[in-house]
Amino acid sequence: MPVPADYQRASDQFYQYLVDARDIAGLWSTHVTYTMTQAVFQVFRRRLSTKDAIAFANVLPICLRALFVTDWDPDEPIKPFDSFEAMAEEVKSLRSEHNFSTETAIRDVARALRRHVDEEAFDRLLAKLPEGAMEFWTP
Repeated sequence: MPVPADYQRASDQFYQYLVDARDIAGLWSTHVTYTMTQAVFQVFRRRLSTKDAIAFANVLPICLRALFVTDWDPDEPIKPFDSFEAMAEEVKSLRSEHNFSTETAIRDVARALRRHVDEEAFDRLLAKLPEGAMEFWTP
């Protein structure tokens, strides 16, 4: 069996996501966008069980899937979904000295991410996750 196309083109697809997210957020660098995306993923992941987090990761493109699980502490207590303002502050806490995430980082990442996933599969999965998951990923 040949290597699946998703793996062959993973880096290009990841960079295209970073460019889309950068432009949506009005940021100046894909490096800054990387940190913003990682922070948004961590904030979301903290609100899921391990089983739900793995299911979510499986609907992401390869490199975004890897970023979603990077630096994961599976023993971290599950948090409830909170206000977007509170979760935006949590986003900004990742590498706070070098984090230039926007106030709308969660929405910005959601808009960009939806351009790079199968939206039907993504929404089907979100509907199965805890209350607040679908709203989190609504642009």
